[in-house]
Amino acid sequence: MDTSALVNNLLSPPILFFFLGMLATLVRSDLSIPKELSRLFALYLLWAIGFKGGVALRSAGVSWETLMPLIVAMALSAIIPLYVAPILRLAKFSIADACATAGAYGSVSVVTFITAQKFLEVQHIEFGGHLVAALALMEAPAIVTGVMLYRAMGEGSSARDLFKSRRHELKHLLHEAAVSGPVFLLLGSITIGALTGQAGWQSLEPFSKDIFDGVLVLFLLDSGLTASKQIRSITGSKRMAVMISVTIPLLNAILGLACVAMMGMDHADGFLFLILCASASYIAVPAAMKLAVPEANEGLYLPMALGLTFPFNITLGIPLYFAMSGWVTN
Repeated sequence: MDTSALVNNLLSPPILFFFLGMLATLVRSDLSIPKELSRLFALYLLWAIGFKGGVALRSAGVSWETLMPLIVAMALSAIIPLYVAPILRLAKFSIADACATAGAYGSVSVVTFITAQKFLEVQHIEFGGHLVAALALMEAPAIVTGVMLYRAMGEGSSARDLFKSRRHELKHLLHEAAVSGPVFLLLGSITIGALTGQAGWQSLEPFSKDIFDGVLVLFLLDSGLTASKQIRSITGSKRMAVMISVTIPLLNAILGLACVAMMGMDHADGFLFLILCASASYIAVPAAMKLAVPEANEGLYLPMALGLTFPFNITLGIPLYFAMSGWVTN
């Protein structure tokens, strides 16, 4: 791994403000960001990245090269929970906790993806916009697989009842995943960006580009405050979660690397594809699992995704995955 890329990433303003947020919690500072503002920052970032991705998608056009990564990304989102859940069961997670956590690791982190894009922009490396669509499409398959695993691994249901439950819940989960706020805004922004193209981008550029970095910094400051608090909730027998929170992203990145090589992606897009594979959802999936698998311990899978995997990915993971992508691309 290029140590200069690691140092540059760690010393970038967004990452430093993330650490500042963590430090504020550790030293018991009363620094805080109102929840309403934090939600507004998240909505802005989703809108901006979706709109920009839609514009880039229109410029690139629809082709097999742009569609194949989307198909593979959706397939991986559904497949990853299938092997993550058994690993977590071996680590003594309950069935509910294993399936909910597996769903989170099959899905994606929007902010990790945005931070990775910023990493490329700082180095003046061009990348395609079509993977933003994959970012939106990877939420639903992971949620569905996680819940279906929970139903299949549970006790007390006949095969017939289980099938009926799956068929009904599959339809419900797909609908809920598609219309959930983050995914709906992201998909809508991609669509509008693709419809309006460069003309739409130029009309909104001061809002979609010029203030983006500032909003990202404030959002990561708030993420640091939250992540530091979440880490503290992992105690007792679940300390194994600390190791798992690092090893699972690495396993997923290796699986993604094989797909990158198979699809013949370039270095930058391959890197972003690895980010999609290695990140974990701490917004959409926890919200869905709280309703679909209420028995799962939110104080376990949420701290794992937000308090452990997220900091690892945006600090050490980003330069590592960039180097890994270079192993199989030009």
